[in-house]
Amino acid sequence: MLSGVKRLAFRLALAAALAACIALAAFFAGRASAPGDAPARPSIRATPGVITAIHDVARLEATVFHIEKVIEATEQQTRLWGFVQAKDALLLVAVGDIVAGVDLSKVRPEDVRADSAARSVQVRLPAPEIISSTLDERATHVYSRSTDTLAARSEQLEGQARRTAEETMRKAAVDAGVLERARASADRTVRALLHSFGYDLVDIDWADRG
Repeated sequence: MLSGVKRLAFRLALAAALAACIALAAFFAGRASAPGDAPARPSIRATPGVITAIHDVARLEATVFHIEKVIEATEQQTRLWGFVQAKDALLLVAVGDIVAGVDLSKVRPEDVRADSAARSVQVRLPAPEIISSTLDERATHVYSRSTDTLAARSEQLEGQARRTAEETMRKAAVDAGVLERARASADRTVRALLHSFGYDLVDIDWADRG
């Protein structure tokens, strides 16, 4: 049984080698039969090697902002048929990281135009975006909590404060220019990548800039 498997494997390998030889012979035969005096035309196309390399980088996390914020959360409650106003309140010290970058998996073949003869390439990159916003669970904590005598302690209040913290931290990072810093960082990284492929002229434009 084992020898039969070996013979089958050998035949499959032989068949694959024969097919490769036939394809190679056909390739060279086609080149030999091509007209020798045909005018040369520059080839400008999307090169799979460039696209693959860019996708390998995938989500280019270019810039990280570390932000701290204090969030005040209050829940007003009505007691005794509306005669008494009570509240449950807390102060949350939120600490977290906002990561901005460019999702290079969105680069399409038509976004890359390369001319190997001129050693030039043009790439259109997607707009920078906020990739993640996460709270540091060890550093984020409730600084103070106060619940009036007639108020009920809200179990959702801290969760609401945390969600608000993430939203305001994202906005603060955008207002501070995190997206533009990510754009500049991604530009440098992609240029270095394409230069490493032998392209001397690298032109990068952005989807959100027309």
